Amino acid sequence: MFKFHQMKYIFEILDKMRCLRKRSTVSFLGVLVIFLLFMNLYIEDSYVLEGDKQFIRETSTHQLNSERYVHTFKDLSNFSGAINVTYRYLAATPLQRKRFLTIGLSSVKRKKGNYLLETIKSIFEQSSYEELKEISVVVHLADFNSSWREGMVQDITQKFAHHIIAGRLIVIHAPEEYYPILDGLKRNYNDPEDRVRFRSKQNVDYAFLLNFCANTSDYYVMLEDDVRCSKNFLTAIKKVITSLEGTYWVTLEFSKLGYIGKLYHSHDLPRLAHFLLMFYQEMPCDWLLTHFRGLLAQKNVIRFKPSLFQHMGYYSSYKGTENKLKDDDFEEESFDIPDNPPATLYTNMNVFENYEASKAYSSVDEYFWGKPPSTGDVFVIVFENPIIIKKIKVTTGTEDRQNDILHHGALDVGENVIHFKPSRQCVTYVRLGEFKNGNFEMSDVNQKIPFDIHCMRIYVTKTQKEWLIIRSISIWTS
Repeated sequence: MFKFHQMKYIFEILDKMRCLRKRSTVSFLGVLVIFLLFMNLYIEDSYVLEGDKQFIRETSTHQLNSERYVHTFKDLSNFSGAINVTYRYLAATPLQRKRFLTIGLSSVKRKKGNYLLETIKSIFEQSSYEELKEISVVVHLADFNSSWREGMVQDITQKFAHHIIAGRLIVIHAPEEYYPILDGLKRNYNDPEDRVRFRSKQNVDYAFLLNFCANTSDYYVMLEDDVRCSKNFLTAIKKVITSLEGTYWVTLEFSKLGYIGKLYHSHDLPRLAHFLLMFYQEMPCDWLLTHFRGLLAQKNVIRFKPSLFQHMGYYSSYKGTENKLKDDDFEEESFDIPDNPPATLYTNMNVFENYEASKAYSSVDEYFWGKPPSTGDVFVIVFENPIIIKKIKVTTGTEDRQNDILHHGALDVGENVIHFKPSRQCVTYVRLGEFKNGNFEMSDVNQKIPFDIHCMRIYVTKTQKEWLIIRSISIWTS
């Protein structure tokens, strides 16, 4: 709850604005709308970072000096409601049913290169027939150049007519009249004026796209218009969502670049759309997303590896400048998220800070980190129920610490669990093989082991002076 001095501060601002009412009715109404909106956000979510409180207070005092600006914000008294925009349908058939996932793309005319068609093609080609039934793709052609839009619509309808007819592909445009002012904006971070205009308009482009997609599916993932996809990315996303059942999250990240591969619950899209629109001129979109996630009480990034989406554009949509960014965690071939059945993990190694054993078994981008292990040290996984394993993959070390690998070790599987303090342990183990260059991988385990597996153990066969990072443990069951 706001403290008394904070409430007093806000009402002093509103009182000052009331004095100016005759001179600037628009400014008073605009500030009041923003104040009510963020009171609603604060009460609803009960979580605001101190930095964001200051950010909100500063923005709330910003003068709104355009009737067109107020037209855009007039429906923001309800933060969960839709923004009142009349979209133009450039290519679409009625959406007959709600899908599992909507994939959103916003695109404008580039000075060099055009990757939109290749991006759409990758989405459809990398999806199976069954997966196609679960997705819809919404493309927002956000450029104000009508000739460019008409040309793009013609290309899209020629190449993807069957997807449009099937209701899997929708192309829309939000008219310019619904946009707030884009000239004379604040030059935060000393950005040049044309850069501020570009990124501010991009925020509004995304806001209108999110607003349109709010009721089309259960989940929503944002891509940029110069991306290629991993094979069967939808199946991978569904598996991750299932694995997080009962866990609170706002944003899941399937790429570490920009606004690529960010997944949301569709019920959060109206609030995110309003948020981007509210602060469209303050900072780039991906920065705003960090604030949004924090306001809704997800403190940490939840990112999955390998990445499912890769940036493929060479020229940026801003001035055609070169943009060679690549996600080095991307894997284009079939991406199969491990099953990693429920288990208890423990180790007798000396754990560094909070890099505990369980982090090596998580699908999130975390890892176990321990001080130099000695001969006979173990890292043990005891499964809740006996399992049949098809494949095992263990990776040690990281790109930054390539020598913190398991230099000498083996992997064992066991049966016959007994309760032995401080935890359950297996009585007998069978050795599957040795680590090579810090890694272990084996397929067809079920054909090599005649029993259901209760435990899996990483065994240190020789003392090393280097610390040990177990980056990931992946298990696939039959």
